[in-house]
Amino acid sequence: MLESFIDWFMGLGEQYGVNPIIFGSIYVGAIPFFTLSLGWLIRNIRKKKPIVVPTLLSGFFFISAYLYLMIAGKNIPLWVYGVVVALIAFGAYSTVQKVRTQTATNPAAGTPNPEPQTPNL
Repeated sequence: MLESFIDWFMGLGEQYGVNPIIFGSIYVGAIPFFTLSLGWLIRNIRKKKPIVVPTLLSGFFFISAYLYLMIAGKNIPLWVYGVVVALIAFGAYSTVQKVRTQTATNPAAGTPNPEPQTPNL
């Protein structure tokens, strides 16, 4: 049964022109880079430094595997694009919430600010 699942899964890559191993490697390999760029973003927000580069890098690492799918994929069903857009939207929302939570803490005292400022995104 496991062999038939693996054959089916690898067959999807051939059918749609995407190598599942490359997709999975990009997906898993981007996690540490996403985490580091997110930490950089939070640090820059707290120190009131520019956030453009860490924001762009965080976004790129977040969508890198899906970007590979969109570029390399052929004859991908339309519903897959919808799922990818939904995943990206949910991930972006979740990441913004995490950044807001992390920046609402006063780094010097380790306590919440009396009135946390939320950036207009």
